[in-house]
Amino acid sequence: MEEGRRQAAAEQSAPLLEKATGGGGNGVYLEGCPGCAVDRRKAENPGIPYGSLVYIWIVTLCTGASFMFGRCLTSTIWGIAADRIGRKPVVMFGIFSVVVFNTLFGLSVSYWMAIATRFLLGALNGLLGPIKAYAIEVCRPEHEALALSLVSTAWGIGLIIGPAIGGYLALPAEKFPNVFSPESLFGRFPYLLPCLCTSVFAAAVLISCIWMPETLHKHKVNDNGNKSIEALEAHLIDPKEKVEQSGSLNTKKSLFKNWPLMSSIIIYCVFSFHDMAYTEVFSLWAESDKKYGGLSLSSEDVGQVLAVTGASLLVYQLLIYPRINKVLGPIKSSQIAAILCIPILFAYPYMTYLSEPGLSIVLNIASVIKNNLGVTIITGTFILQNNAVPQDQRGAANGLSMTGMSFFKAVAPAGAGIVFSWAQKRQHAFFFPGDQMVFVLLNVVELLGLILTFKPFLAVPEQSDRD
Repeated sequence: MEEGRRQAAAEQSAPLLEKATGGGGNGVYLEGCPGCAVDRRKAENPGIPYGSLVYIWIVTLCTGASFMFGRCLTSTIWGIAADRIGRKPVVMFGIFSVVVFNTLFGLSVSYWMAIATRFLLGALNGLLGPIKAYAIEVCRPEHEALALSLVSTAWGIGLIIGPAIGGYLALPAEKFPNVFSPESLFGRFPYLLPCLCTSVFAAAVLISCIWMPETLHKHKVNDNGNKSIEALEAHLIDPKEKVEQSGSLNTKKSLFKNWPLMSSIIIYCVFSFHDMAYTEVFSLWAESDKKYGGLSLSSEDVGQVLAVTGASLLVYQLLIYPRINKVLGPIKSSQIAAILCIPILFAYPYMTYLSEPGLSIVLNIASVIKNNLGVTIITGTFILQNNAVPQDQRGAANGLSMTGMSFFKAVAPAGAGIVFSWAQKRQHAFFFPGDQMVFVLLNVVELLGLILTFKPFLAVPEQSDRD
């Protein structure tokens, strides 16, 4: 029985070994190449690489509070660097920047110092793009959805845990006078303690990343085709790109001319804008008075809803989404999720007619479903982006998508706030009065994103969709 399983595993890995040797079939990997070492482990072990997935989880978790504008300016540059020198150095430098500038933020003595340190934190922390590339490269194709789900869940949980730590540990001299005196370091710098906690966690992650395996292939591409990155990852590249690359193994297609990549980035930006605008509107709407179309909830009530939603994201992304992606693929699952989001958003304004405990139950259910559907779409775009390029362009591709996403997420809160304030002034309008208009406009963005997931707007490699 055991021998049979070994033979089946060997047969399953044979196609990869053949590609690795340019058709020789001897399974020869170049010594000293970290990418080859990872490929060998993937070929020999069909199981889920739990050790490597831990790196993906903790690295994304420690970078959950980067400053959007700084990240927007430098994400592409860091992605290119990750393609040149490797994923690991860029990731480790990004974590190091968290340790340094997050601590300096807690030591800020002026508003401008705080702004400068947050900007530098975002500008020098370019690891989220490379860690998405790493998530694809460290796994066999059947585990890609799980790996990228970890990126999404770690990011989302970081956004929940970060503010919680800040709220609990900020101003320690006032909250815990028996432990921290006003003359102590934490009394003079009231926000240093929560920042220091994050920095200590990031420092521990940085040390652990010493043992994080590199995935970028370090060897040169040989003219005789003995081994090439394109051959190793041929199943990930658009067939049209293969034709263009056949003339010369060193020929690279411009990312801006790679329509499968660019179309998925556009979708990613649209839905990122929608998700950030929704997040901004949700809290404002839930806490506003019922006479203005809100729910009149307290900030504690809203925090409880968000906590339940965050817990559901962890369960959904780790246990449910990988199975959905296996059956439907990233495109169909994203399309179905976008379609289901529309009636849910239309239902939000009518929750004002509910009373407790029905209101809390319905609101929690709607929030859980809406946010999980949103993560389904975002994770699907991650898969499309990373499968649209070969490995030596994957860092730059993810950096480019992070640049676009950061810009849209920086604009979304201001736009959502302006629209919400405008809607508050038209409570008695005939056409979608009050907050109904806010959710209608959110649905317009959702519908635009849905349209963009269909041909001819979205172009994908054949293997990325499961028709």
